[in-house]
Amino acid sequence: MKNMGEGIQQEMKRMNVTAKYEELIGDSINDSEVKQFLSDHKDEIDSENLQRSAARIYEFVQEKRKIAAGKESFARGYLPKLIINNRTVDVTYVPDQKTQQKVEQNQFKRNFELVDLPSYIRDAELTDYPTRNASGRAQAFTAASKFLTAYKSNNGFAPGLFLAGNFGVGKTYLLGAIANELARDGVDVKLVHFPSFAGTMKGAISDNSVLTRLDKFKKTSVLMLDDIGADSVSDWIRDEVLGVILQYRMEEQLPTFFSSNFSMQDLENHLSMSKKGEEPIKAQRIMERIKFLSREVIVSGENQRHQNQIEY
Repeated sequence: MKNMGEGIQQEMKRMNVTAKYEELIGDSINDSEVKQFLSDHKDEIDSENLQRSAARIYEFVQEKRKIAAGKESFARGYLPKLIINNRTVDVTYVPDQKTQQKVEQNQFKRNFELVDLPSYIRDAELTDYPTRNASGRAQAFTAASKFLTAYKSNNGFAPGLFLAGNFGVGKTYLLGAIANELARDGVDVKLVHFPSFAGTMKGAISDNSVLTRLDKFKKTSVLMLDDIGADSVSDWIRDEVLGVILQYRMEEQLPTFFSSNFSMQDLENHLSMSKKGEEPIKAQRIMERIKFLSREVIVSGENQRHQNQIEY
């Protein structure tokens, strides 16, 4: 960023307005925020360096006054801030509240990737998750809270949750609420509708992007696979996609979440079915990884899609 203070100083000297310059600098030195800053750093700035700092102090005060008056400032969306630089006073510019919120929102969007799921899941919050008169949802809420505490404490691997239950009881919403909590803390989270993801991976064969797509999901800090078991899966999706993702995440101890209309036992039966007939051993291998990566929670309660409360 151009040194505005030096430019002001050079221009005023060129115009031979030294007296006016000194008057303006004197006014700037008497600014309450400047006086406080100089007092706080009096041991770091001698009189000679203070003179050298004059133009930068003037810049700080002028920009601050422009912003207070609602005028166009030197750096739109940023506020001037005094700092010490090599024993002289300098000015840096920091994001204002609106700019900082925009930066945080953009970062949040990068942290929380929602794949093939309704956009309202982005707004899911644990505080909005209904638990009254629903012991199953209360149990799921408690499990989610315990995971967040364990994960944030960073005391080793924290397994995710396997949310099993009927349609509409809030499984996907709860995953979104957990994802939001993590994303706000800067954690990279991907919440993926698994049946749609399986279809995308089949399509990736034609453009040779299978490995790239696999890497993206298997390496994310927290992965959430929603509605697993909703559709029948091919042997290739089960073994070469889901199996590869889960194997990597198990080896690297990366938390993984699942939601399903099946219990773990029923999902194992579902995954054992293939065009070749029953393959219980391969299904068991998948389930061993799922059981390592997550803990089963049965989510029960009324179908919230019929309650006109929160969409799921």
